[in-house]
Amino acid sequence: MILIKNGIVHDAICPEAKHVDILIKDGKIEKIGEGLEVSDDVEIIDAADLHVYPGFVEAHAHIGLDGYGIGYERQDYNEMGDILSSQLRGIDGINPFDPTLKAAAKAGVTCAATGPGSANVLGGTFVAIKTTGTRVDDMVVKNPVAMKCAFGENPKRCYRDKGNSSRMSTAAHLRSALYKAKEYLAKKEAAGDDIFKKPSFDLKMEALIPVLKKEIPLKAHAHTADDLFTAIRIAKEFDVKLTLEHCTEGHLVAKELVKEGYPMAVGPSLGHASKFELKDKSWTTPGILSALGGQVSIITDSPVIPQQYLPLCAGMAIKAGMDEFEALKAITINPAKHIGIEDRVGSIEAGKDADIVIVDGSPFDVSHEVKYVLIDGKIIE
Repeated sequence: MILIKNGIVHDAICPEAKHVDILIKDGKIEKIGEGLEVSDDVEIIDAADLHVYPGFVEAHAHIGLDGYGIGYERQDYNEMGDILSSQLRGIDGINPFDPTLKAAAKAGVTCAATGPGSANVLGGTFVAIKTTGTRVDDMVVKNPVAMKCAFGENPKRCYRDKGNSSRMSTAAHLRSALYKAKEYLAKKEAAGDDIFKKPSFDLKMEALIPVLKKEIPLKAHAHTADDLFTAIRIAKEFDVKLTLEHCTEGHLVAKELVKEGYPMAVGPSLGHASKFELKDKSWTTPGILSALGGQVSIITDSPVIPQQYLPLCAGMAIKAGMDEFEALKAITINPAKHIGIEDRVGSIEAGKDADIVIVDGSPFDVSHEVKYVLIDGKIIE
């Protein structure tokens, strides 16, 4: 057991910080309150004058699939030979010994959704993991969390010579896959237990069944306004769940986008506009969308921005006008909701995983120092 005493607790639920203690038992938050009394054998972390936050959560990254300093040989986040790769599973490519995971954990990013990139119209499934461990199976919070799909320049560029040179082609490829999966599911259900009536097994189609059943959303890579609304159009057409990833031009169509009500992950906003569809990227985007009532997560898209700079990205959004509490939610409870794991992480509440960050100031300030990070109640060294 561990007791965090005397800290200034920012729970990501209430805007006001509280001076309360946090009791941790068996990797979970056991109790929160003022002046908690414990036995002498309980480890004490004195957090006097320190600020206590939930572990930061990344809604969209490729951490563990694009290794640090190793080049193409260890790059495992894109399948370049098949534009429709729904059968791929991000969990199968993650390297727990990638040093970016350790750097993320020590900076307070305790949980991340990671998976395939955006080269393919359908890339495969994302998984939510803790950022510490030696075996990925033991790091999993939820698998799968979403099915990656992509619009815009990436699938056009990567498959330009293989039948996908326009946005219309990208949309058509996605529709075709979903129609085929819908037919496959109908035949499978109609066959019941009669193996002779069942359609021939197809792993690509099997992977899309959880999407059609609304068990996981399509996770739609879309930077521009037109791509965002194409993603929404297709999600409505097939009556599936959807999350919007990147939303670079979200501020240009903010009212329409927020009205649709889909979770939005905004970023990466730091760095050069390396392609046409990034020319309007702005640190104002998450603040504009959240001010209108949108559920906004801020993302690094690691390795585009190193994972450990997730709180810095929130700080840059605050500097550009985002409400500070909304920015905190955008790297804690909102991404947890975005990837469907808010029952376990994203806020400091009794019963949730003891993923906690203790800093000597604001995590949004570049001068802050992380004093402690706990993942599942264990102090990360």
